[in-house]
Amino acid sequence: MLFDDTYRTIEKPAESIFRDRGSKFLAFAFPVINETELKARLAILKNEHPKANHHCWAMRLTPDRSVFRLNDDGEPSGTAGRPILNTLLSHNLTNIAIVVVRYFGGTLLGVPGLINAYKTAAEEALKSATVIEKTVNDVYAIAFDYLQMNDVMRIVKDDGLHIAEQAFDNNCSITVTIRQIQVNQSLAKLSKIEGVKTTYKYSL
Repeated sequence: MLFDDTYRTIEKPAESIFRDRGSKFLAFAFPVINETELKARLAILKNEHPKANHHCWAMRLTPDRSVFRLNDDGEPSGTAGRPILNTLLSHNLTNIAIVVVRYFGGTLLGVPGLINAYKTAAEEALKSATVIEKTVNDVYAIAFDYLQMNDVMRIVKDDGLHIAEQAFDNNCSITVTIRQIQVNQSLAKLSKIEGVKTTYKYSL
């Protein structure tokens, strides 16, 4: 069986607003590939909404959807981050974060009310987002002599590999992204050219 080398995420940031008994829940969904990106987004939102009572969030990372984080940011445990994360799980999305910024309206919503509010806010943000399917790619560095350039570039072109960066001198190197499902095939072709070195860098 071929392993699945695709995953679902959102194309670009999306937002929505949900109100319940005076409280306002602003939901912001955005694509991320690491925690650093999330922290940068959180800092911006806290700067834009300094008077908000809570900035709750959940994030899911990696193509195999195995990494997740959540934060209730002062709301009762399990009432904010978890419902937001559950929304990401139910939509089968990854490499995405949703931050819900809450302005308290003076009326306590209770645990069921909070869970519903954070879940609904997250759902509404995803409704206004465009969900896309992406392939899982491995990034490889290929080193070769100038004389082998034509042979290497022919394989790159034939296999439809995307060149991320390149440096052509006496010693040449290119960095390519290869869809995981075709990595073995492309590397096998490259290995047939004498003196070509391929080095795995990371997956995305």
